[in-house]
Amino acid sequence: MTSPLSAAALDQLFRTARSYNGWLDKDVGEDQIRAIYELLKMAPTSANQQPARLVWCRSPEAKARLAQYAMEANRPKITGAPVCVIVAHDLDFHEQLPWLFPHVDARSWFADNADFRAQQAFRNGTLQGAYLMLAARALGLDCGPMSGFDNAGVDAEFFADEPRWKSNFICSIGHGDPASVFDRSPRPEFDTFNKVL
Repeated sequence: MTSPLSAAALDQLFRTARSYNGWLDKDVGEDQIRAIYELLKMAPTSANQQPARLVWCRSPEAKARLAQYAMEANRPKITGAPVCVIVAHDLDFHEQLPWLFPHVDARSWFADNADFRAQQAFRNGTLQGAYLMLAARALGLDCGPMSGFDNAGVDAEFFADEPRWKSNFICSIGHGDPASVFDRSPRPEFDTFNKVL
């Protein structure tokens, strides 16, 4: 049986969590990176597609390679973070379905439909990117998700050997500097954007 999380846990994941623009000088180790992945991979994707492909830029060299494709304001958010993740998806994710979803021939659903594969890869890869942020927060880390970069440039720089991988967004992870956050933007009340039928 599941039960609601504590108020403190909900605060950490949602209510008081923020998107950080600057980082404290605290490392994020490979053990923490692996722990994030071990959580996010357990969250649902359609037919267990698992299309996300993650590149964890942790070295100064890797972060500099990534930052060169970001808009000017985003570059220090990348280079100053302990790690910045390229959240990408594999347009040929279906090739992995025989072992990821073995009880039915799911590969055949996608084999001859590139547009359907692209739609599914983007949708489920985006979900996995969101799971990544929740996993990092659950483990006591902060996140700074970003667009504002040249996707084609990043893909050419990092995925030359994997041309079917396409970047979606990037996310810096570490211990956020409280001085780097803006005032929280408005959040709508339920009735503004919701209907219960």
